[in-house]
Amino acid sequence: MNILVLNCGSSSIKYQLFNFEKRTVLAKGIVERIGLKGSFLKHEKINGQKVRLEGEVIDHQVGIEYILGVLTSKKHGCISSMPEIHAVGHRLVHGGERFQDSILIDDDAIQNIKMCIQLAPLHNPANLKGIMAIRHLLPEIPQVGVFDTAFHQTMPDYAYMYAIPYSLYTKYGLRRYGFHGTSHYYVARRACEILELDSTKLKIITCHLGNGASMTAILHGKSIDTSMGVTPLEGLIMGTRAGDTDLGIMNFVMEKEELSIPVSNTLFNKHSGMLGITGVSSDMREIEEAAGNGHERAILGLNMYRYRIKKYIGAYTAALGGLDLLIFTGGVGENDPVTREECCTGMKWMGIEFDPARNKGIRGKEAILSKPSSKVTVMTIPTNEELVIAEQTHRIVTE
Repeated sequence: MNILVLNCGSSSIKYQLFNFEKRTVLAKGIVERIGLKGSFLKHEKINGQKVRLEGEVIDHQVGIEYILGVLTSKKHGCISSMPEIHAVGHRLVHGGERFQDSILIDDDAIQNIKMCIQLAPLHNPANLKGIMAIRHLLPEIPQVGVFDTAFHQTMPDYAYMYAIPYSLYTKYGLRRYGFHGTSHYYVARRACEILELDSTKLKIITCHLGNGASMTAILHGKSIDTSMGVTPLEGLIMGTRAGDTDLGIMNFVMEKEELSIPVSNTLFNKHSGMLGITGVSSDMREIEEAAGNGHERAILGLNMYRYRIKKYIGAYTAALGGLDLLIFTGGVGENDPVTREECCTGMKWMGIEFDPARNKGIRGKEAILSKPSSKVTVMTIPTNEELVIAEQTHRIVTE
């Protein structure tokens, strides 16, 4: 079975075509700058052959038409015709409380996904555009939705509720949902496969550290707490997002700077985080370079970033009642040995004996980073959300 996995953003579409039986990626790529000048498609085949195609991409349907065209082209393609695509799996950001598992997409599912737009106005509309484009272009192909929020639906109410009037929860569904669920699920599962351990007997903390970042406490295979909230703004300090912040700051800034709600939202989502603190960049590599050259705000930003992660590790260890496994993933978690070491420094009291020698130079690959004597195993695992989406799609369409 060939499964096309789509991740539709507001102005981009990431894609991978899986041969599910062989667990191989036949091709992958991205369409960028949808609806903007300078649109292009970057495509890579299984043999490493790459191509960049430029052209006007006015909307998501045109973008998906380009993707299907390049997948079936004689020069750059990997299949001969579109009937060789047997199912399409979509990354869907927000499922609210309506969706606790992946679903086969039908008319009712589409209506329920639309009901979640108020919780994710920047993400769910783009996800829906991908679904509707496939409906138009490949109407006979089954589609499956895999939700970022589904893995976290096992959180207990005392972990996901906010201390606001209960009526706001019942009226608007304002509670912690969490995101990056497929990533947290995958790396926890993969680490247990490598260690030949049973995840249902372990206490695990997963750290998805990228431009967006979140952490999850996993008890016996189930998420019991996570750092992001009703939106991806809560929790860790991120590339451009503020993370945990006193609610009064937003009111204060809006009043003093005379900001509208949309402008204030942009300020805390797009101009805060590491970019706002350092004034250098939202890219950790550039920030670390500046810090190495003595840039005081870059040093401050890195200290804040790593302190917040360490604080969550401590909090989640308490919530779990101990810790067996700590996992780093995401662009920073997979590729930044310094951040991994700093986040584990001084943690021997809770059973973490980090091995700097093992950690040094580890980028983008699976590795154990703790000493053999460590009570807590520390690992880095490259995430593979697309594989999880393909697996979920296969499960739904064949069950």
